[in-house]
Amino acid sequence: MEFLRKYAALLGAGLLIAFFSFSVGFNAGEDAVSTAIVGVEHQQEGEPNNVDFAPFWKAWNLINEKYIPASTTAKKINDQEKVYGAIQGLAGSLKDPYTVFFPPVESKLFESDITGNFEGVGMEVLSQDGAITVIAPLKNSPAARAGIMASDRIIKINDKDTSSLTTEEAVQLIRGPRGTTVNLTVVRKGVKEPLSININREVIDIPTINTQVLQNGIFKIDLYSFSANSTNLFRGALREFVLSGSDKLIIDLRGNPGGYLEAAIDMASWFLPGSKVVVREDFAGAKVEKVYRSRGYDIFNDDLKFVILIDKGAASASEILAGTLREHDRAILVGETTFGKGSVQELVPITSDTSLKVTVARWLTPNGVSISEKGIEPDFKVERTIEDRNAGRDPQLDKAIEIISK
Repeated sequence: MEFLRKYAALLGAGLLIAFFSFSVGFNAGEDAVSTAIVGVEHQQEGEPNNVDFAPFWKAWNLINEKYIPASTTAKKINDQEKVYGAIQGLAGSLKDPYTVFFPPVESKLFESDITGNFEGVGMEVLSQDGAITVIAPLKNSPAARAGIMASDRIIKINDKDTSSLTTEEAVQLIRGPRGTTVNLTVVRKGVKEPLSININREVIDIPTINTQVLQNGIFKIDLYSFSANSTNLFRGALREFVLSGSDKLIIDLRGNPGGYLEAAIDMASWFLPGSKVVVREDFAGAKVEKVYRSRGYDIFNDDLKFVILIDKGAASASEILAGTLREHDRAILVGETTFGKGSVQELVPITSDTSLKVTVARWLTPNGVSISEKGIEPDFKVERTIEDRNAGRDPQLDKAIEIISK
C-alpha cells in the first residue's frame, strides 16, 4: 500500500471524537435570554442610547388605535405577535437570508430540521433574489425522485406566489404530513417554460454515505451530508478503501448541502498533516480571525490519486472540504462551481420558545478566498445536463475516472 503513510488509526477499533457544535454555519448561542416577553413589557430593556425609538412606538400606537382588518375572516393579531413581527422586520432589514428570527412555531420546525427528524419532500432551500432557490435535493428523497434539481427556482408553492416569502415561510408551505402532496412551480435554467412538479411528502431520513468500487479498481465514496455520525462513517469508508488495495479515490460531494463544521475538519485531517489550515473564520474586523487546523491523521502520501466531484448543489461544509484539499494540492476538483454558502450563523434563544439565527462570521479557504462570494470553482469544469441525467449519463464522473486513471 504505497499510497499510505500510516493506517493503524484507521483500522483500529473505537469511535472518533464526539461533537458538540452545531452544523457548519451554526454555533450554539452563548448568552440566552430566558425571560419571555409578555405583551409589551420590558420596553426599555437593552435599548441603545443612540437610537430614537419614538417612530416605532408612534407606529405601534397608531396601529392599535386605527387598524381595521381588510377581511372579516382575518386572524386577530395580539400584541405579542406584533412584537415577534417587529423582530422579524429587524432581521429582514439586514437583507441577509441566513439571519432569521423564529417565532414559536417556526422555532420548533427549525429544531426538527437540525435534528434531521421531519416529514416533507427532502430538499434544502433558500430565499434568494425574489424566489425560493433549491440548494440541493437530498439523495433518494421525494424531491429528487420527482425531478427537483439544484438551483431550481420555485416561483409557486401550490397556488402561493413565493416572491415575498422568507425561507421559513416557504418551508412551512412545502412541508406537511406524509401521504399528502405539494405542487411546486419551478423555473429551471435552459428550460423555456416553468415546470409543474407534484411531490408526495414522506418521512425524511437524511442519508450520509455510500461506497462502491468502479472500473479499474477506482474506489468511490458518495458523501450526502456532514451529519453528527458522518465522521465515523467516513472513517469506515476509508478503511474499506485501504483494504481494497486501490490507490485511486473519488469523493462525490455533488448535492451535499453541508452539515457539521467539525465533520469537515475531521475528514480533511485524514489527508493533511497537523497544523495545516482547513478553514478560516473571518469576523470582518469585529474580533480576531479564528483558524481551524488539521488534526494531522495524514495517512495518505503523495502517491494517492484523488478526485473530488462538486456541483452547484454542494454547499457549506462540502465547500470547506473541497476548498482546503484543493488548495493544499491533495485533490483535483471536477464538476461545476459550488453554491457559495460560506457564512456562519449562531442560534441564540430569545425566549423559552423563540430564537434568532444570526450571521456572525464568514468562511474563508486556507488561502483567504471567501466561499460566499464565488463558491469553489473546479479545476476541470464539466456540466451535467438534464439530457445527461435523463439518459443516465454522468460526464462529470467520466472525467474524474479519466483523470484518475492516467
